[in-house]
Amino acid sequence: MRFYSHGKLLITAEYAVLDGAQALCLPTKKGQFLNVEENSSGLIKWISKDENGEIWFQDEFRKDSFGIKSTSEENISEKTTEISQRCIQILTEAEELSGLNLFEKGYIIETELEFKREWGLGTSSTLINNISQWLSIDPYVLLNKTFGGSGYDIACAKADGAITYERKKDTQISLKSPFNPVFSDNIYFVYLNQKQNSREGIAHYRKQEDAHREVLIEKVSNITQQLIKCENLAEFELLLNIHENLIAKAVQLPKVKTRVFADFEGSIKSLGAWGGDFVMATSKNDPTVYFKTKGFEVVIPYSKMIL
Repeated sequence: MRFYSHGKLLITAEYAVLDGAQALCLPTKKGQFLNVEENSSGLIKWISKDENGEIWFQDEFRKDSFGIKSTSEENISEKTTEISQRCIQILTEAEELSGLNLFEKGYIIETELEFKREWGLGTSSTLINNISQWLSIDPYVLLNKTFGGSGYDIACAKADGAITYERKKDTQISLKSPFNPVFSDNIYFVYLNQKQNSREGIAHYRKQEDAHREVLIEKVSNITQQLIKCENLAEFELLLNIHENLIAKAVQLPKVKTRVFADFEGSIKSLGAWGGDFVMATSKNDPTVYFKTKGFEVVIPYSKMIL
């Protein structure tokens, strides 16, 4: 059996999407495969491959009266142990949600990434959606019981084009969006050479008074709607700049353009939690040379990144 899910980029409503703001989300062309092969071993062998087909993680799991355990807990690194524990958590919750005993038979589970793991495009969310497809369970529930988050990444994993996403209490609203800018040739995605730590921004965001947060949610949702309808680059850039200013105030962090790209002529928008992974840049001319001179080698045009 073979399953597939797309990667994700959150274009608007970072942080605010947690509280019900409407977000514009774009699935990426590249994602992750899951191959599942049934056997009679009574074990689950887990193999994870990167975009070059190289194994970056593997382990074997068994189940006894105390639960699911790794068969190779000795002689493996602390990092591998951490990943093994995450796999155990996913398998445990997936078994409970599906009502199945996966160890009654046995399986070889193999994941295949199409993008670099450090890019933050959804190694975890694509896995959760693929596991959910395999076992016919609700991916949002499995996500909530494992990694947590707003769920926009699951919506992207399942999407075949641009979507808007809202979370209202325990309900996820994912709708197809007509977002398809005529100026997409002026949009680029730049990798910032570091993984983001979202805790600081979320902590500041959570400190806001409820009334301030409600105003932010309304403003961000309005920007999402305006961006979707946008017909020219100048208006698009203006909306991105307004959005950046709103979030900067809410999370009390400097804008990435101010911090790193102050001399850039176009707009630069953080994607997802501030501080790392990808940013979206808009420019009338190809900005690849500009970013590379600053040490940012990964510059991907919209047409090559977005589904």
